[in-house]
Amino acid sequence: MAEWAERHQVALYIAAIAVGAAVGLGLPSSGPVLEPSITPLLGLLLFATFLGVPFAQVVRGLRDTRMLAVLVGVNFVVVPAVVFGLSRFVADEPALLVGVLLVLLTPCVDYVIVFVGLADGARDRLLASTPLLMGLQIVLLPLYLWAMTDADVLRAFDVRPFVEAFVFLIVVPLAAAALVQALARRRRPFATILRAAPTAMIPLMMLTLATVVASQVSAVSASAADLWRVVPIFIAFPLIAAPLGVLAARFARLDAPGRRAAAFSAATRNSLVVLPLALALPASFALTPLVVVTQTLIELVAMVVMVAVVPHLIRASDPTQPRPSRS
Repeated sequence: MAEWAERHQVALYIAAIAVGAAVGLGLPSSGPVLEPSITPLLGLLLFATFLGVPFAQVVRGLRDTRMLAVLVGVNFVVVPAVVFGLSRFVADEPALLVGVLLVLLTPCVDYVIVFVGLADGARDRLLASTPLLMGLQIVLLPLYLWAMTDADVLRAFDVRPFVEAFVFLIVVPLAAAALVQALARRRRPFATILRAAPTAMIPLMMLTLATVVASQVSAVSASAADLWRVVPIFIAFPLIAAPLGVLAARFARLDAPGRRAAAFSAATRNSLVVLPLALALPASFALTPLVVVTQTLIELVAMVVMVAVVPHLIRASDPTQPRPSRS
């Protein structure tokens, strides 16, 4: 069953998204009920992911300076330029503009690691970069907002959603996974947990996808007439950002797993982390949280497609493959 699920994982993820959409649209009242479960589910999914990443590999990933340079350069130099250009299409509507900027200027540090692992990318090196990516977006997001919009949002900026997300979605699952890995050498129950983690990954991802979509799709559907302008932006973004991530990684001579990770990091945004920030904005920005949610729904579909496509486009057996970075 596990082998069958792995062979058909992309179809299973699409099915999970479809089920979530059906539940959310058929039972709109289920949205507020399901929403509080998103963070615990993400934490559990990341815990299972981290169990499959030896802690020593994460520590080694900190020494890959070329990988870190690519991720920082793409996410905080290249992507902001792309976002500025795309955001001009909604520059006349402050609520839409702020939503687009909030979500597209913040690189994902949580479930992107799961998708990178599913695409056989360098999830250990990407995981090692998360403190740096999180810290930089906390510092730089207010500066980007100040430069790209005249909307009065900086007073509502609060770093707490970022800090809380980093603690509950990265630090706690990573520490728990490291503890299980250490105890598995001496205690049979922990060894059993370690062995079960790969089997649990696909059902957990399906449950997470279905829950996120079911909890958000009704609110987006109800405001579709106001949100249609951001849909082309969010579709175009991964189509532009992912190839730019690959180009930067190729220029830095990263290996195939590193290039796959760069593609996902460039294309995946921190929507579930910035959503509380969007909800804290004044009433005149009531559409802004729905803009963030719209990006989440489109991104989930894009990530499932990338899991299927990226490994075929970036092949480890490519004869022109650069050597792995050893910086």
